[in-house]
Amino acid sequence: MKFDFTNIKNNLLKKGYNVSVFATKEEAAAYLDSQIHGKTVGFGGSVTLREMNLFNALSTHNTVYWHDEKPEHMTVMETRTAASNAEIYISSVNGISEQGEIINIDNTGNRVAAISYGPSKVYLVMGTNKVAKDYEAALFRARNIAAPLNAKRLNRKTPCAVHADQCYDCKCPERICRNLSVLWDKPTGSEYEIILIDEELGY
Repeated sequence: MKFDFTNIKNNLLKKGYNVSVFATKEEAAAYLDSQIHGKTVGFGGSVTLREMNLFNALSTHNTVYWHDEKPEHMTVMETRTAASNAEIYISSVNGISEQGEIINIDNTGNRVAAISYGPSKVYLVMGTNKVAKDYEAALFRARNIAAPLNAKRLNRKTPCAVHADQCYDCKCPERICRNLSVLWDKPTGSEYEIILIDEELGY
């Protein structure tokens, strides 16, 4: 392992999360594939999950809902709702501090809602690029790195999408940063597992 996960792993464990560490996205994907069988699974919008090819793997033995891979008979909103109501929910994050504070910025709110409440188990998958030294740095990363890159990827007509350089706190109709979620500690009522991967993945 190139990245030292000791500090962040210990802090996450103290907060009540289960934590698994992997050297590569392939190892992490194989682990998740081995853990989830015959379930309904929801995916949050995530470049990380796409880079792991996780949807294709899990779909062979689970029912997976992801608006990026919308079934022909369902609308985007219907797919998001089905994902939020699934038994298992998988997402990445926009930033996480070394102390274990987990930050996500969302547009519709389906991802932050499902992460916070509903599924019996939530997996949060992240590469080393998502880790920041403290809460302020993790929030800065979510607002000024992850959100602009996602706006650019989605071809939004926002100032941040032009150069994907920073948040302009715009009031544009196509603004994607409309919800902010911070997990100070593990939410009660569901099982949570943090998947840490020693690679840079997603935004």
